[in-house]
Amino acid sequence: MKEVHVAVGVILKDGNVFVCLRPQQVHQGGKWEFPGGKVDAGETVEEALTRELAEEIGITVEASQPFMVIQHDYGDKRVRLDIHTVTGFVGEPYGREGQRSRWCPVKELLESDFPEANRAIIQHLQNAL
Repeated sequence: MKEVHVAVGVILKDGNVFVCLRPQQVHQGGKWEFPGGKVDAGETVEEALTRELAEEIGITVEASQPFMVIQHDYGDKRVRLDIHTVTGFVGEPYGREGQRSRWCPVKELLESDFPEANRAIIQHLQNAL
């Protein structure tokens, strides 16, 4: 089974993190996620993150730092999540592709339904703040 390499942005502002609702028709649809997308061949994680966040939520990344890497096997799909915290950006993020989105207090993230691979991100984020 092929592994999908994904650049993920944990966008932080004033103790909140920006999250989006995955469309119903995609893998893990109907769950909240940290925005991002696939890393294309020949692209760095930083380039993919910048491109995906511009396309998906309409921001320009100015500052990001590596946060953690997670490899997770869902049974029907394997993912490698390259997670970066995004602390500098231009624009106000929104669901540019029509998806629901919101700012969520970091301490309340576990109250929302996220894909299993994202639980480690949430725990690490809550421990880091």
